[in-house]
Amino acid sequence: MAARSKNPRVRELETLVRKHQDLYYNGQPELSDAEFDALWDELEALDPSNAILSRVGADKADGWPKAEHVMPMGSQEKASNPEDFLAWCAKAERGEFLVQYKLDGASLELQYEFGHLARAVTRGDGKVGDDITPNALRMQGVVAHLREPFTGAVRGEVLMGHEVHDRNYADKANCRNAANGLMKRKDGIGVEDLEVICYDALGSLPADEDLFGQAGGGPGKAPFSDESAKVAWLARMGFSVVKVERHATPESVIEYRARVMDLRGELPWDIDGLVVKGLLIDENDMRRARPEKQIAFKFSLEEAVTVLRKVEWSESGSNYTPIGIVDPVRLAGTTVQRANLVNTNIIRGMRLEIGSRVVITKRGEIIPKIESLVANPPGSAAIQVPVTCSCGTALIDEGTRLYCPNPDCPKRRFHRLEKWLAVVDVRDFGSVILGKLFAAGRVKTIADLYGLGETELAAFDRMGDVLAAKILRNLHAKKEVGLARFIAGFDIEGIGEVMAEKAVVAGFDSLERLRAATVDDLDQIEGFAEITARTLLDGLAALAPEMDSLLATGSVRISASRQTGGTLAGKSFCFTGELSSMKRAEAENRVRDGGGTIRGTVTKDLSFLVTNDPVSGSEKNKKAAAYGVVLLDEAAFLSLLGER
Repeated sequence: MAARSKNPRVRELETLVRKHQDLYYNGQPELSDAEFDALWDELEALDPSNAILSRVGADKADGWPKAEHVMPMGSQEKASNPEDFLAWCAKAERGEFLVQYKLDGASLELQYEFGHLARAVTRGDGKVGDDITPNALRMQGVVAHLREPFTGAVRGEVLMGHEVHDRNYADKANCRNAANGLMKRKDGIGVEDLEVICYDALGSLPADEDLFGQAGGGPGKAPFSDESAKVAWLARMGFSVVKVERHATPESVIEYRARVMDLRGELPWDIDGLVVKGLLIDENDMRRARPEKQIAFKFSLEEAVTVLRKVEWSESGSNYTPIGIVDPVRLAGTTVQRANLVNTNIIRGMRLEIGSRVVITKRGEIIPKIESLVANPPGSAAIQVPVTCSCGTALIDEGTRLYCPNPDCPKRRFHRLEKWLAVVDVRDFGSVILGKLFAAGRVKTIADLYGLGETELAAFDRMGDVLAAKILRNLHAKKEVGLARFIAGFDIEGIGEVMAEKAVVAGFDSLERLRAATVDDLDQIEGFAEITARTLLDGLAALAPEMDSLLATGSVRISASRQTGGTLAGKSFCFTGELSSMKRAEAENRVRDGGGTIRGTVTKDLSFLVTNDPVSGSEKNKKAAAYGVVLLDEAAFLSLLGER
């Protein structure tokens, strides 16, 4: 309790989860499942042992008798993306997977005694629910008398079909709300519009089957040998049963989920994911409040199915990155048309084509990404991968990277100029004027920037004296640059300011010391490896003439000392998502100028995670919550910088 009292967010989440859990179970939910899951996940990350996480919301129907469950009706483990699902799969060997639709309705337990329906019990608090047997007997799919003397429980979902909802209950927000309201009406009006689909059972037949309908038959045996046979038995008994598939691998389950996402709009009732379990029946696990050997593999607001229409190749320096153009689709409240395809390995591994139906996701990424293939319809066409750079050099396709190897490629040189201006944070010197200077041959290297005069700059189209003076003033204001930032500004592949700073902190705090270092020297630094070390040293050697030329202008000096007296000294920041008032590079530079440090990932000792989407299910947000890292939105971040 003491730890909880120190975190107001935990208390707030407890209140929110309790409120929305109660609304859900009484047919008046205000949040979508995905929005509720985000609250639940945050509470679980902040306080894993919180009692609310083991609590099930309770029905509040008045007037119905209460009854205990035979089979606990608690909550399931859940995963909202393939990464979480694969993590669950890795916990234990499960062999073959049984996969069912996760029906989006109201749970109901049908209790049988020697084949006769004795009670129909709502979920309630997971242990005790309302006995609504008179209403259940009028629902479609409920079997009053079984063909076998089964004693135990059959679990199903009370559903309302889309057609019935649209015809008779369009005033209700959705099918689930309408079904919840009808199933517990004391007058029973409308319950015949509901259908029960069954998916689980726990119980046995008597040892002496001649005792049908009589007590005292001795210990019995379940009429099904595994989970697949269980569903087949339910169908033989006359129940409407959930669709079931068997899959041999987790990857096959993920592909199936993508296909189901694509067709769920065609189903007669709502589903919100899949239920995945092993083939073997584990009664001990079934009796847990939160079974460990099955998982709800849910759909998310941050993913949808769309069509890949074309692929554009984003050129950044020497690299070519595939960007998919898709049919517009809503993701997490925004409409998106572009998705990162990352590299050619992804394209080939997913068997993507122009015209492919794909799952697109947005989980904290600035640009959404294509996560998996649904299908390649007839007429789909192969994606054409570029083979030649605009400079005429044959591109190298390493799978993880498609790039031009020509060190003198004009695109690479221009990108280095852009990178320098961005890293050093020279404002108002945009890509348009830089492009004109580059095309005219006036600026080819970073040193050339510092030889520009106000008169010649003002002569360019749409420039003028005032803007030219402002640009040059901003350029020459950055006279002293830290060594790590200096190196990052020269755009060595894979060497950003964070990586360069690690070398500086390790004692290679001058350009001379870095140039004199060996691969073995740098390989000892945490975060480096042989390839990274060689990349840095090769880049320093190749760019030595340009670096020396820049330093020879006298306009830029290197300072290896780090800012220690700034207002952000001792604080570390990680950014995720977009900022509205500035680019991320500018925000990171402002942190460094204040003496703070930038991290690429969330760790236990991180001071702040800056995000404008604190309730998203992104991996960085989850880690920040788990580690107790302070989340700052943009306004709070600017306030910390001393701005309003």
